[in-house]
Amino acid sequence: MNLLGIRQPEIYGRTTYEDLCGMIRAEAERLGIQVSFFQSNHEGALVDAIHQAYFDGVDGIVFNPAAYTHTSVALLDAVKSVGIPTVEVHISDPDQREEFRHVSYIRAACTATIRGHGLEGYLEALRLLAEKSSG
Repeated sequence: MNLLGIRQPEIYGRTTYEDLCGMIRAEAERLGIQVSFFQSNHEGALVDAIHQAYFDGVDGIVFNPAAYTHTSVALLDAVKSVGIPTVEVHISDPDQREEFRHVSYIRAACTATIRGHGLEGYLEALRLLAEKSSG
């Protein structure tokens, strides 16, 4: 995610991670909810952030596990262990890409998956979680 806007713009577009965070902040403000951000390229740091979300009383997680989607039982276990509603988001649709991308370990612990909707998928995930927490 830190290379958003640089890495494979034909798939992920030219919008930067900072731009995406701005879009999410604006949508969160519109919805009247608070958001925070965490980005890391390190699996253990992501596990730690998910665990910390539990202790911080977070109501929902919007999560793009990127390539860890297809490899990480640790992230699956982290999401399962905290019981926080989590939406898996992918900018592209992994099911329309290479065969190895069709497997998502984390999906089993998520309340929803949004894939192939571009950056709008993050805003959809935020709205979905806001709806769940208010309903």
